[in-house]
Amino acid sequence: MINSTKRNRYFFGLGTVGRDMLYSMVSMYLLVYLTEILNLPDSTMWWMTGVFTVLRIFDAVNDPFMGFLVDNTRSRYGKFKPWIAIGGLFGGILTVLLFTDLGLAGSGYVISFAIIYLLWDFIYGANDIAYWSMLPSLTINQKEREKTGSFARICANVGMYIVVVGILPMTRALGSDKKAWFIFALGIVVIMWAFLCFTLFGVKENRSMYKSEENTSLKEMFSVLFKNDQLLFTAISMALFMIGYCTTTSFGVYYFKYAFKNEGMYSVFAGILGISQLLALTSFNIFSKKYSRKQLYAFSTVLVVIGYIIFFFSPMNMLYIGLAGVLIFVGQAFIQLLMLMFLTDTVEYGQWKLGRRNESITFSVQPFINKIGGAIASGIVGATLIISGINSAASPENVTAKGLMIMKLSMLILPLILIVIGYLVYHFKFKIDKEMFDKIVVDLSKRGDLQTTGRD
Repeated sequence: MINSTKRNRYFFGLGTVGRDMLYSMVSMYLLVYLTEILNLPDSTMWWMTGVFTVLRIFDAVNDPFMGFLVDNTRSRYGKFKPWIAIGGLFGGILTVLLFTDLGLAGSGYVISFAIIYLLWDFIYGANDIAYWSMLPSLTINQKEREKTGSFARICANVGMYIVVVGILPMTRALGSDKKAWFIFALGIVVIMWAFLCFTLFGVKENRSMYKSEENTSLKEMFSVLFKNDQLLFTAISMALFMIGYCTTTSFGVYYFKYAFKNEGMYSVFAGILGISQLLALTSFNIFSKKYSRKQLYAFSTVLVVIGYIIFFFSPMNMLYIGLAGVLIFVGQAFIQLLMLMFLTDTVEYGQWKLGRRNESITFSVQPFINKIGGAIASGIVGATLIISGINSAASPENVTAKGLMIMKLSMLILPLILIVIGYLVYHFKFKIDKEMFDKIVVDLSKRGDLQTTGRD
């Protein structure tokens, strides 16, 4: 059982290296590709900003239905792996198309982009929901979940920072043009397919641990989403955090190009943050042994707040900006992992309260939140780039001090407010601590919904 547990931990985590490389490129750099590589005019960018915002919100609403579909899947390979495979295969193909110059302009480009992007959002969502909703089925032990979840987050962040650190130097080496970005996107897709094989062929679910359930109806799906109060409060807190986080990170390239006036330092800055974040994730289990999740979330939020304040008032000096970035991203790493654990524990809470596990419907909240966060962040970033004059600026020198201040307010102050509000929602409304979770597991075992002999 121990060997099986460790194998699942490592193979589950490795599966997300390529996934997060792909997701980071689309979520963080597709806008950069449109504005800096395709050089779309303001008239088209207003439409593209609307497309990003509307389509992400529209597709996010579909995620619970995708979770419903996964939960009702019955196959010899289980209910998760088929969708991980399908989403990974077709999501990769659509990613390449997003970074392909189709030779269109104006409304023709906007329409074709909207169709490809909507399909990508939908199919990647299938992969993402199935992948993360597999986590509760691997173990019922909270500490083992933390180990598995933290290793998966480490792998995810390794994938993300490979892209964040490498995208500008590598595309520049390839010519810094449309073809260079196409080749880079193609390489990431191949890597994603390779790493997904670890999860598809290496992870073994413990299906005997849980009572078999009948298919979930649409009415029961809505009960899972709205009657599971702990899931609802987790979703609100996650949404506020993700909107703030996505907004800040989406401004990264623009900040170093137009405010810091040294685009090359972006990769250096990202590398420092990547190492800091990975160290935070690897040390999470040490801190979780000494402090409760509530204490860790409070401490992490304090780090983020201090980091944002230093960043906003910092001169254009990497010493101060680097310190601020380290504080923000160390805190962010803990918060991101804690929210994954909060979400995981709402599965048993929902089963205890409503009588059904519904891992995939529960975990459909995660891509739903990511997409809502990304949608609103894209809207904020796109509108800010146009209003501040950055999108139409021929060079960094053409951006006014007022334009830079508009960008800093959108990048730092607005996200800070949202992240603090998200913490307050969690602090006053989330109640699943270790004692309550243990009680839930005991009650589920007594009801016959959980086989204690299958616990690890």
